[in-house]
Amino acid sequence: MFKRTSMVHISRPTWFTYTALAIVMLASLFPFYWSFLIGSGDATTVRDPNMSWIPGGNFIENAMTVIQNPAVNFWKALWNSIIVSTTVSISTVVLSTLAGFAFAKLRFKGNRGLFVAVIATMAVPVQLGIVPLYILMAEFGWTGSLGAVILPALVTAFGVFWMTQYLQQSLPTELIEAARVDGCNMIRTFWHVGVPAARPAAAMLFLFTFVTAWNNFLWPLIVLDQSNPTLPVALSMLQANYFVDYSLVLAGVLLATVPLLILFIFTGRQLVAGIMAGAVKG
Repeated sequence: MFKRTSMVHISRPTWFTYTALAIVMLASLFPFYWSFLIGSGDATTVRDPNMSWIPGGNFIENAMTVIQNPAVNFWKALWNSIIVSTTVSISTVVLSTLAGFAFAKLRFKGNRGLFVAVIATMAVPVQLGIVPLYILMAEFGWTGSLGAVILPALVTAFGVFWMTQYLQQSLPTELIEAARVDGCNMIRTFWHVGVPAARPAAAMLFLFTFVTAWNNFLWPLIVLDQSNPTLPVALSMLQANYFVDYSLVLAGVLLATVPLLILFIFTGRQLVAGIMAGAVKG
């Protein structure tokens, strides 16, 4: 008597799938190519009706003009952006993971109400808090310093919500109970049980927060001065005249994008591997 065995057939992607992915990839790369096309030309390139789609040879010259422009203060702005983005990203990941672990797995009075209050702050536009926040930073004497940009962004409601939802689904309560039975206090339980489970979501949150902090423009423009800017604020000085040389502006934009591309290149594989590991364990 033969035993019937069931086999799972995994369908391979069709040509339609590859075509759709290729279209999405080209659409994603087009803004970078367009920026490089204009940034490698001169001041007349963007207004030329017969503009060639082949990049010119002026990109390095335009990039050096941006870097050496005293109004931009490029290296100072680049270092400030690195400090702000790294500090804000690390702080957001640490504090959001702690809060997410507490909301997801601990039971305390007011748990649900406090979590709802945190989520409700996401419905308030950031622009509404700019005036009172500026007054507060002025009272502290922090206007013009990086602390005025870092302090309000140390933790976000989205980060808390993200980590809470992830830990609720991926961290079994039985693991926490087993750690407590083995004699771990809550801090050791969080470090040895909660942190490994939260690693994939924490990596995603770090990248999202870093990109957001790196591209943040409005608040640094208001609270910082021209002698101590972040990179987006510094690059805005390139178009502060009656005539805007878009070849210089887009060359500067590409220079500001390079650190983000390097970050994704070096962390992309670990990020995907962490997400897949979390999905398998869950």
